[in-house]
Amino acid sequence: MRRAPEQASKQATKQPPRRTPRRTPGRGDPLGRPPVLLLVPAMVAVALLVLPLVALLGAVDWRSLPEDLGSAPLRSALWLSITTSTAAMVVCLVLGLPVAWLLARVDFPGRMLVRVLVTVPLVLPPVVAGIALRTAFGRTGLLGEPLLATTGFAFPYTAWGVVLAHVFVSMPFVVLAIEGALRSADPDYDAAAATLGASRLTTFRRVTVPLALPGIVAGMVLGWARSLGEFGATITFNGNYPGSTQTMPTLIYVTRQGDQDAALALSLVMLVVSVSVLLLLRDRWLGTP
Repeated sequence: MRRAPEQASKQATKQPPRRTPRRTPGRGDPLGRPPVLLLVPAMVAVALLVLPLVALLGAVDWRSLPEDLGSAPLRSALWLSITTSTAAMVVCLVLGLPVAWLLARVDFPGRMLVRVLVTVPLVLPPVVAGIALRTAFGRTGLLGEPLLATTGFAFPYTAWGVVLAHVFVSMPFVVLAIEGALRSADPDYDAAAATLGASRLTTFRRVTVPLALPGIVAGMVLGWARSLGEFGATITFNGNYPGSTQTMPTLIYVTRQGDQDAALALSLVMLVVSVSVLLLLRDRWLGTP
């Protein structure tokens, strides 16, 4: 009986529940209309990216497309482009993963300089990259001449020279993407594995790499796409020889000088291959919607 007045006083002092204010669409609401100042530049950017591709599809002569796609030079150049780009990505992964790990996890003197050197091919004109490769790995180059004298092997004008050019221009994409993934991964997992008795190699293989796997795959996809479309460094360092150094970009360049319709068909093949690979890897590995 004594608790009744206390309960009544508590109920009397209770405040009514607060009402959540309704959000007005377009005013800080992520589901509302985007600001016009952002929407217009975004639409212009999308148009700049999409319109050239639409124009390419509209300019293709679909009647002669089967004949153009069945040509032997196309099959040879496409096969060489795919194989050399894939081989270049394997080399970039084997060489670039340790570099990315050092840049992300080890504080050593000259780390900033190494990062700058790794990113130089991103801003280097492709023709300059080809000349630099000839200076270093050409038959009379700094490393190419002793290599030719001792082994009889030379990189220029061979498929291995194409791979070397692709590695040079694609390595920054792989290293930077993997470094970013390693930096975002929590190093406490590595420390926990070490306290449980795992060796450094085991920790790297079973903890570090799985945590950074999406970034590794993303870097390889970007590098592979860059390698597939490489033109300037490849033709400067290796020339344009069918069956050995003629890739799809160089074939398109040569074909365009004499047959515009065939060049459009070859460009369509490159577009389909690139988009297909990116979409497949995007859904399988990158986990993006």
